[in-house]
Amino acid sequence: MQFGLFSVGDVTTDPTTGHTVSEHERIEAMTAIALKAEEVGLDVFATGEHHNPPFVPSSPTTMLGWIAAKTEKLRLSTATTLITTNDPVKIAEDFAMLQHLSNGRVDLTLGRGNTGPVYPWFGKDIRQGIPLAVENYHLLRRLWREKNIDWEGKFRTPLQGYTSTPAPLDETPPFVWHGSIRSPEIAEQAAFYGDGFFHNNIFWNSEHTQQMVNLYRERYEHYGHGAADQAIVGLGGQVFIASTEAEAKRRFRPYFDNAPVYGHGPSMEDFTEMTPLTVGTPEQVIEKTLSFADYAGDYQRQLFLIDHAGLPLEMALEQVELLGTEVVPVLRAEFERRRPAHVPSNPPTHESLVAQGRESMHHRVAPAQDLAAAGQEGN
Repeated sequence: MQFGLFSVGDVTTDPTTGHTVSEHERIEAMTAIALKAEEVGLDVFATGEHHNPPFVPSSPTTMLGWIAAKTEKLRLSTATTLITTNDPVKIAEDFAMLQHLSNGRVDLTLGRGNTGPVYPWFGKDIRQGIPLAVENYHLLRRLWREKNIDWEGKFRTPLQGYTSTPAPLDETPPFVWHGSIRSPEIAEQAAFYGDGFFHNNIFWNSEHTQQMVNLYRERYEHYGHGAADQAIVGLGGQVFIASTEAEAKRRFRPYFDNAPVYGHGPSMEDFTEMTPLTVGTPEQVIEKTLSFADYAGDYQRQLFLIDHAGLPLEMALEQVELLGTEVVPVLRAEFERRRPAHVPSNPPTHESLVAQGRESMHHRVAPAQDLAAAGQEGN
């Protein structure tokens, strides 16, 4: 199983000191956290994509390329790559280039994002979010798998005899996750292609997470990619760790109470009860995280959010250290002990996809009309 971190890259005032880091300092903090993740044995670092304050990671592949040059084993991913407002041609180019620079240590999570105004900023209509996601991804798959493409769709100018460069490393595109917290159409899309489904459930209760993941699993099996419990699932998580529960709550409460999105809302205790948030000892984090599989099934990737809400860098690095040394080794052993032999331990990697060969399901491009029909069938 893969364990790692994701960062949304928010610039938030530290409520305990009143200090707000600069954008430059926040970017440097994100890269320092990624390097620390490799140092302590975590598998993945993922960055979000935002184009508005108070967030800084507007160019994920630039950041991940820098991290790739400084690391050897760390897998580089995105918490969201905006498939709706980015041009699929540019996504194809950027991530193929990152593949080459990282020797294949890259995958990506496609999503629609959570900032409505981004659509008109990039000339798109938010009311077309789902059709954009469907059409743009179908084009992206073709760009990574075909040469001399003739293509015409609804949302961008046609392509005639177009070949994307560079071609993916070893002619094998990066593995794709489809990220969604509430759109069954995206779970359907992930299942149709046999891609991964990442449910970033940090704001959601277990019942909702179970419903979304089960939909994806059922449709994955329906399309003939394998049994439902073999579908490739990733989940989010959020933790703050200390030697005692009381100490963890004391230290984290000011950040929770003033956090973007949920600050000044439910109490930390209520939020912990309702969502995957764990504020406590390593043992409590282990117990809560292991429970995710009770309702989501055995899954392949677990990413934690630890560096938001104004948390200072030294505290974030301390959290990474505790995750890597006291939490994740136990989680690895326990998740694998309970996993059935026929269920994949890890999501596909570049190496495993290359080994599958050019005739594998991962390389195929389904006709667009097949996907349209699948969407109607799934409704």
